[in-house]
Amino acid sequence: MIIGLIVILILFLGLYVYNIIEMKNGENAFPPKGEFITVDGVKLHYYTQGEGQPIVFLHGAMLSGNDYKDVLHLVASQGYQGIAFDRPGYGYSERSEGNVTPISQATLIRNALKEIGIDEPIIIVGHSWSGTMTLSYTQQFPDEVEGIILLGAAMYKEGYPAENGDTLSKIVTTPIVGDVLLNTMLKTPLGKNLASNTVSSTFFPENAPVGYLEETIALGFRPNQFKANREDVLEFPKTSKEISATYSDIDKPTVIVVGEEDSFGTIEQGERLNNELKNSELQVIPDIGHMIPMLHPTVVFEAVDLLNRINFDLNDNE
Repeated sequence: MIIGLIVILILFLGLYVYNIIEMKNGENAFPPKGEFITVDGVKLHYYTQGEGQPIVFLHGAMLSGNDYKDVLHLVASQGYQGIAFDRPGYGYSERSEGNVTPISQATLIRNALKEIGIDEPIIIVGHSWSGTMTLSYTQQFPDEVEGIILLGAAMYKEGYPAENGDTLSKIVTTPIVGDVLLNTMLKTPLGKNLASNTVSSTFFPENAPVGYLEETIALGFRPNQFKANREDVLEFPKTSKEISATYSDIDKPTVIVVGEEDSFGTIEQGERLNNELKNSELQVIPDIGHMIPMLHPTVVFEAVDLLNRINFDLNDNE
């Protein structure tokens, strides 16, 4: 009995050390390439390119602000300042203490923008999980938002993949048990297989860019980021249920873009939001899936153009 326990302890200790080494190797392979700012005691990492009207990009539950790297280059070349944050706990951004919600994350990003020196109204773009965060930002700071773009976004509890909870998320966020698993299993073949399946299903029916799986294993499957992701998954239904009751009060010009082949129910979510908003337009793009920022940066920029046309028409009619 004692020998068996010693063997198990040695096994877990070995896995712990192996995971630390693999995590360091992964961070060396994919180091931070943006800038850092500390706001409200939290250090955030962000990417920025260009000068002009600010467009703020919020990534989904997958990886980091680097998901928008091609979009940033495109908008910068067209006279905008693109800013993409690693959301709290993702990429190289720290996670706030306590309960972190889409509402609190929106507030933190807004305060970071003020610290950076962004004082004019922004165009705010949210992908996937950040649909609710983007709308929360607009609800909290309406005078600081000029327009909204939603990409394959989730905004409602109903129809969200983890609408009724998620077993893996509950296990991972359980004290002690979750910490043991996070610090021993993520870099094993079991964890890497989970990463591969996650990337494949998220990009389906399209293919992930070369190197994206490796970056997901390196950064997304670190204990802190993986836990942040699972906390976000569990928090989404609560927050979306809370704030969706007043989505109809939002009057900002909004472009809702979804892929016709998106398998995460975002078409239904987009249609519902489009029916509730006063100044919105829904675009269903043929032959593309969920990962619009990574695979279709021109679709994102076309949404910016469309948003500006909607804004112009609204101002012209006043």
